[in-house]
Amino acid sequence: MMDWFWTLVLVITAFLGMEVFAWYAHKYIMHGWGWRWHKSHHESHHENTDGVFEKNDLYVVVFSLVVVGMFAVGDLYWKPLMAIASGITLYGVVYSLFHDGMVHRRWPIRWQPKSGYLKRLVQAHRIHHTVRTREGAVSFGFLHAPDVRKLKKRLKQQQAASVREDSPE
Repeated sequence: MMDWFWTLVLVITAFLGMEVFAWYAHKYIMHGWGWRWHKSHHESHHENTDGVFEKNDLYVVVFSLVVVGMFAVGDLYWKPLMAIASGITLYGVVYSLFHDGMVHRRWPIRWQPKSGYLKRLVQAHRIHHTVRTREGAVSFGFLHAPDVRKLKKRLKQQQAASVREDSPE
């Protein structure tokens, strides 16, 4: 049996590790071969005809099933896996509250941060959503919110490069 300290270390490590996974999955899966599901997340709600849910929510279902499997395997065979699954679940809860609630207003959370880290987090995600296509987006993480000025500059550079690539020679 693990003591509470190592359990907590695994939970925190898994929580923080999810940011790395989320960045990678968002950039290379959701904006890559998984765009068919994620595209709904970049459409305005009146364009999205799936009702309360969007196709992008299928990622939550898939990731949740993986974590449920981790809890089951951890309970039966390797207890530390339950702590890891707990950290992943905690990340999912925080993501749901802040991303779906505060940023996209899918929950009845009306508070908007006026300054600091949380404001930068919301702004970075909104800058990400200025791009409604698979290519050219910036800011793929959730907990890591780069400086908004740098994001805007990089977005402008990418858009300029895209225009140059699309123009006939």
